[in-house]
Amino acid sequence: MNFNFIPVAGTKNRVIVEPAPAETKTASGLYIPDTAQEKPQRGTVISVSEKDEDGKTPQLKAGDKIMFGKYSGTEITLGDKNYLIMRESDILVKEI
Repeated sequence: MNFNFIPVAGTKNRVIVEPAPAETKTASGLYIPDTAQEKPQRGTVISVSEKDEDGKTPQLKAGDKIMFGKYSGTEITLGDKNYLIMRESDILVKEI
């Protein structure tokens, strides 16, 4: 899917994230039922606002792998995919 959305500037550097799929198997090979799966806390940045209301540019860019808090962001569905819109400050770690 071609992603044609960008968060609005002036909103504290909003970020659109595609969450990683939930774990379906434990390290020992046991399958986790849908009702017991945890919300993913990892994802890939899809789009970032250009700057915030103070004129600061974001520290992240599209394609960055990140980790965020369990209850961060607002869930949205576009087509058949789920995304999160969150503040850049809600992101805890950028994988390098």
